[in-house]
Order: sequence, then C-alpha cells, then structure tokens
Amino acid sequence: MPESNSLPTTGTSIRPITGAAPSTEGRPRHLRPVWFVLLLLIPCLALTLYYYQYGVLTESSGGSLVPSTSYAFVLLLINLDLIGLVVLTLLLSRNLIKAYFERRHRLVGSGFRAKLVAAFIGFSLIPTVLLAFVASRVVDKAVDVWFSDQIDHVMRDSFEVAKMHHAGHMTVAVNSARAISQEIFREDLMAPTQRDLLIAAMARARADHNVAGVEIYSAKMETLTKALAPEVPGQVIDLPIGQLVLQVINTKQEMTSVQEASNGRLIRAGVPILSSANRSEVDGVVVVDSYLPESLLAKMEGIGQRYAEYKQMRAMKNPIKAGAYLFVAVVTVMILFGATWFGFYVARSITVPIQRLAQATEAIAQGDLDVHIEAKATDEIGTLVESFNRMTADLRAGKAEIESANESLRRSNVEIERRRAYTQTVVDTIAAGLLSIDRQGRITTFNPSAERILGIWGDRVGNRAANEVFKEFKLDLFQTAYDRMLADQRDTLSLEGQVEAQGKVLTIGLSCSRMKDEAGRDLGFVLVFEDLTDLIKAQKAAAWQEVAQRIAHEIKNPLTPIQLSAQRLRKKYFEQAPDFDRIFDEGTQVIVNEVGSLKNMVDEFSKFARMPAPQMAEGSLHDVLREVIALYQGAHKDVEFLADFDEVLPSVRFDREQIKRVLVNLFNNGVQAMNQKGRLWVTTRYDGKRRRAVVSVADEGTGISSEDHEKLFMPYFSRKRTGTGLGLAISRRIITDHEGQIYAANNQPRGTVFTFELPV
Repeated sequence: MPESNSLPTTGTSIRPITGAAPSTEGRPRHLRPVWFVLLLLIPCLALTLYYYQYGVLTESSGGSLVPSTSYAFVLLLINLDLIGLVVLTLLLSRNLIKAYFERRHRLVGSGFRAKLVAAFIGFSLIPTVLLAFVASRVVDKAVDVWFSDQIDHVMRDSFEVAKMHHAGHMTVAVNSARAISQEIFREDLMAPTQRDLLIAAMARARADHNVAGVEIYSAKMETLTKALAPEVPGQVIDLPIGQLVLQVINTKQEMTSVQEASNGRLIRAGVPILSSANRSEVDGVVVVDSYLPESLLAKMEGIGQRYAEYKQMRAMKNPIKAGAYLFVAVVTVMILFGATWFGFYVARSITVPIQRLAQATEAIAQGDLDVHIEAKATDEIGTLVESFNRMTADLRAGKAEIESANESLRRSNVEIERRRAYTQTVVDTIAAGLLSIDRQGRITTFNPSAERILGIWGDRVGNRAANEVFKEFKLDLFQTAYDRMLADQRDTLSLEGQVEAQGKVLTIGLSCSRMKDEAGRDLGFVLVFEDLTDLIKAQKAAAWQEVAQRIAHEIKNPLTPIQLSAQRLRKKYFEQAPDFDRIFDEGTQVIVNEVGSLKNMVDEFSKFARMPAPQMAEGSLHDVLREVIALYQGAHKDVEFLADFDEVLPSVRFDREQIKRVLVNLFNNGVQAMNQKGRLWVTTRYDGKRRRAVVSVADEGTGISSEDHEKLFMPYFSRKRTGTGLGLAISRRIITDHEGQIYAANNQPRGTVFTFELPV
C-alpha cells in the first residue's frame, strides 16, 4: 500500500488560487504511468476491433493462404494490447505490495485501506469470473450458429437464384426474338407492302412477350420499326445497337449483348430473319430488349457480395473465436483492475481529506488565503471540505473587495482630477466670461475672460458672496439676473444691458442657467456673458444705413408724381389750355395726396425712432385680446374671428397700449391678406416649462413666400401697395422690449400665422 501522499487522489487535493505554481506534494506519482498506459491501451483495443471487423474480414479472400496486411496489423495491435494488460497488472501488483507492507508496518489508515481493497476485490472477483465463463460459452455457441451449414445453404441458394434470374431475362429475350423472327418469316412481313402490318404486329408481339422493346432492321441495317415499353428510360434504349445487328447479318447466327447504363442494364438478343425467297439469305434482324432496373441489379449484386463476404468470414471462424475469447479476457482483467483501483480510490477519499484540511488550516493560520481544497465527495467529509472552502473564499473575497475598493477609489480620484483639470482648461480658454455661484450664494468660478471684460481680478471676488460683489462693483445687470432667477425659480434667463467697467459703459449680453446634478438637486447658477458693445454699434450702423436707404427709396416714390403734376400744370398754364381748371384740380389733388403719404410715413418713422419705454403693469392678455377682437368684429362683418384661450394662462407684466398696438398690426395684416373676407384664429397657450405666454394670430390669406420670410420684420419692407413697412418692425421692437420673441410661419393649409411669446 503506498503512503498517504502518494495514493491515487481524485476526490481531494490542495491547490493555490493565485498564479503561483501548484505544489506537487501529495500528488499520486504512480497514477501518471497508469493513465499513460490506459490512454495507449484503449485506442489500441478500439483499433484492434475496427481492423479485425473491417480489415481482416473484408480483405481476406477465399482460398488464400497468405495473410493480408490488415491481418498482420491486427496481430501487432493484439500484442500491444497484451503488453498494456501486463503493464497494468504490474502497476496493480505494485499497489497491492505497498498495501501489504503498510499493513505490516501499521501505518495510520493502512488497515482500513487493506480491508476496503480486499472487499472490493472479493466482491468483484466471483461475478467477474462467472461472467467471463458464461460469456465464453455464449460466444462459442453464437459463432457456431453464425457459421452453420443451414446459413451457408441459404446464402448459396440466394446467390444461385440471383444468377438464375439474370439468366432467365437472357433466355426470355432469345426465345422472344426467335418466335418473332419465325412469325415475320411465316407471314412474309418483311415485304415493303406489309410495312404497316409489320409495325402493328411488332407492337402486339412486344406486349404478348412482355419485353422492354422489339426492333426490326433490314439487311442494310435500316430501322424498319421499333416497339418500346414506355416505362424503360430513353437513355437505356438509346444505347448503341449497330454492332450487334452487323454481327447477326454477317454471321447469320443468333447474338446476345449486355449493356450497362447509369440507371439499369439492357439485355439484347438479335435473331436473323430468313428470306422467304431464299432461306440461305437474310432479309433482316429482330432485336428483343430486356430491361433490368437499377434497383433489381443492386439487389442481385448485393446478394453476390454478401455471399462472397460470408465465405471469407467462414474461413476466419477460428480466428473470430480467438478474438472473442481475447476480448472477454481483456474485459475481465479490466473489471478486476477497476475494482481494485476503485478500492484504493474510496479508501483515499476518506483518509486523505482530513490530512488536507490540517495542511490548509496551517497555511491559513500563517496568512496564506490562496488555498483551496478540491473535493468531489458528497458525504459528510465533502460537506466539511465545502464549508472550509467557503470560509476561505469569504476571507479571500473580503480581502479582494477591500483592495478593489482602494483601487477603485484611487482611479476615481485620478479621473475626477483629470476631469477637473480638463473643465478648468475649458473655462480658462473660452472667450466668454463665466461666473458660477454655489447654493450658498458664493462665487466659486471667475474665469480669465470675465476678468478681461469686467476689469476685475478673480482673487477679489473668489469665494465671496455674490450680492456683496455685485454691489461693490456696481454690477446691477448681474444682480437683476440673479434676483430674478431666485424669485421666479427659473432654469434659464437671458438679459441684455449696460455695465460700467474700467471707466467705460459696456453693453453686456448675459445668460443665466441653473445647475443641477443627476438626481435633480440644485447646485447653484452659472452666468455666461459677452461684451456686445462693438457688435451692437456695428448692428446699429448697419440698421440705420438700411433704414436711410429705404427712407430715400420711399421718399422718391411720391416725389415722382409730385414732379410730373407740377410739370403738367406749368405746361398747361403757358399754353393757356382751355381745360386748365380741370388739369389744375387734378394736379393739385395728386400733390396733396402724395404730400399726405409723405407725412404719414414720416410720422410712422418718428414713432418707430422715438418708441417710448414700456410701462409694465400686471394684467391679463385675454382682456386685451377680447377688446381688439370686439373692435374688429364691428368693423369687418365678413371676417369670422375664432378665439381659443388657455384658461390656465396666468397674469403677465406688459404695457397694455404697446401690446394692443402689436395686436392691431397683426389683425390688420391678416384682414388685408384675406381681402376683408375669411376666418381669423386667435389662440393663447401657457408653456409652463419655459414660463412663457404664447399668443398666435392665424389667417387664411396668401401666405408668405420663402424669399420674403427673412425680410418680414425689417423696417420699410412691405408687399402692400399702401403699406409703410413699419408695422411689423414696430411690433418686433415692442415684443423685444418686453423680453419676448415674435416670429411668423405659413399656416396649414394656407395663410400665415404670427406668434409672439412673453415671459410670465
């Protein structure tokens, strides 16, 4: 019996968890040659059976006394099998001898091992030997039955029947050809005048003789008629026949031929037709076809092949018996070997795990948690080993979680620092000024662009209260935006105003946004601002240049009829024209009308240029809308006004007169676009998310062309013959002063819709 650390172990072993090389202590060294021999022996046994069945039995030919190559290879494999069995027996004997000496030296567990192995050998030896004896007798009886004289007679008779069937087809074809030849000779059907009768007679003869085809050829090898069975494939009937006909004509003897096709075999019998005038001459040839289908041929050939294989196997009767006895012997030895080896395995699975647990406990006590005991047992010892492994796994997992948490925290800190540096770089390099305020109202960020625009150094405002900084540096625009964001609970706000910085008055465009985290919690505000002074100057210069050009154009329009009327009056006056009074009245009327148009245009421009600041007051937009609708309903009877008001719209701060003027301009545009007849829709809507009051005025007029869309709100742009082009420009100015927006779009299916928004 081998010592405890060298017994076969498949149930329990200790191995490290990490990448360290596993210890070889306790590994069963003798199992390596055992498994090596088994890996060689099992394929050898399989190859022996395979080559014996498919090599020796199929290659051996009856009557040959020289063994085949496969037979020699099988002998080699049998020798290898015997050598493997001898080696396994030696290895088994080695274990038994070790068990005997361990028992004599009274090693721990050796007595239990010896008894368990002896019990397994005893329990397996008697039934195995009995099974081997019975199997040998059964094999001997079975082989004798397989190769008995009765089976030999059956196989030989089947082969003879197949041969006789083939010969029968040949006989039928020859006899049919003879009978048809005699019928043709007797009835003198070869005469040219009997051709139709010949064709009909051959069709009848084919059916009477039940053959595949009847073909008649003249002495000059001309085809006179063919009567073919429809079930015979065309490619079989089309096989060449000229050689057979020629031989029959030349030899004046009966001839047969067998022709192979891909889907069957064609048997042909050719018989000469004697001449009625001279019986030594031949008038033609009768060819009768007999068809053997492929399925029938396959069965006939299979019978012949099986009979040949059976004769070869019968010659190997004694070697087959020897091989069967050898196989039974090998199985018997393998069973005994397996029982003995399983006894060693079970004994070891009981005694070794305790030793492994002690070793593993000692390793854990020394701080090594990378220990795992592999156990496949399902009894109490297996449960104990699994509990121990779970304990070490929990300790190892706790240690790994702590290390992973430390590593994750380190990576998070690195990532946070990287993002902070990246964000700080973006903040420092953007051209717009940026100022952030935390939830406590203290300034946390003041970038270099903000320092440049406002002329304030960041260290003077950093970490100070925003209200204190805005008051100290007179940043009233920033204070207003901050107060409104706090009071109205807004998420965004955009303002434009003037700020005094570095001794200059700057026009600042300011956008304020509320910062929130992923959970929606408020983090403070961020204010982004730009210096718009130069931009606004350029825009104003461009706008006034455009206005001047349009005013010049609009003034030229009435000056032309004034000049023409004055020239006409002067001409009629010097000519002393008899209709001077009428011409004078018309000319002066034109001048008065055009001067009035000029005056209206100048008045509108004055209003646009001197637009007063809005007087803001809390009020209802719906009241103003109802007032304007009532005014237009009385003046335009052919226009239907459809109102749809949002009842949840809250009150709005606005200048009542200026908003009323915007509505009048929009209503005028809609009524004129519909030629004083149609429907006008007026709707209101409250956008709670953006905190905006939305008013829409839609008509079903001609709509807006794509080229006019961009110019719609520019001063002195109008497509109406009597328009000044200032109505929509004034409306846009009013809405902009109210911090709102106005825009236009095409209505569906036709018309225009004007929409303006006011902050709530």
